Amino acid sequence: MNDTNIQNKPKILQKIQGKSEEIGFTMPSDIYIGTFLKTLIASKPKGRFLELGTGIGLSLSWTVDGMDRESHLITVDNDPGLIDIATSYFGEDKRLEIVCQEGAEWIKVYNGAAFDLIFADAWPGKYSEIDEILDLINVGGFYVIDDMSVQPNWPDGHQEKADGLVAYLEKRDDFTLTKMNWSTGLIIAVKKKVIINT
Repeated sequence: MNDTNIQNKPKILQKIQGKSEEIGFTMPSDIYIGTFLKTLIASKPKGRFLELGTGIGLSLSWTVDGMDRESHLITVDNDPGLIDIATSYFGEDKRLEIVCQEGAEWIKVYNGAAFDLIFADAWPGKYSEIDEILDLINVGGFYVIDDMSVQPNWPDGHQEKADGLVAYLEKRDDFTLTKMNWSTGLIIAVKKKVIINT
C-alpha cells in the first residue's frame, strides 16, 4: 500500500497551501490528518461537527469536502487574521459557522446540540476543557486529536502534558480509543455511552 498517493484532494487545498506559505503560517495540519478527517466525516451523513483551531483552513478544506449537504460544522479560532483568511475561502458555505473567539471561552458558553465528530487542534478541548468537550460528543461520535508524537516545536515539558492526556483518555470507560503512529501521531476515540453524573 502506498499511503503517499492520496486521492481526491479538495479543490481549494492548493490555494490554501500557497497562502499558508505566503504568510509564513507555521502550524499547518498535514495532508494525512486531512484525508483521515474527510473519511470519518463522510461516515456521518447529516452530521454535526466541531473543529477547535481553524488555523488558515487546511484541515477545514478536507472536513468540508467530506460533509454532505445537510451537515453542519462549527470551527473556532482566536486569531482574527487567520479567521479572515478562512472566511475568504469558506464564508459562503451555509453549512459552516466560522467563529473568532478564544476556544476555552467558546466551550464554556456553548449550549447547543452535541457533535458527531470533534477535531481538537488547539489547546482548548485537548489540554484544557477536556471534560466539557468529551461531554459534547454523541454516542458513536469521534474525538480526534493530532500532534501526539514528539514535534520539533514542542516546548520543554510538553511531553509530560501529552503523556498525561493519553493516560487520561485511556482511563475513560465511556470511550474506546486507538493510538496511531501515523501522520503527526493521531488518537481517535469513539464514545460508547453517556455517563450520568449523580
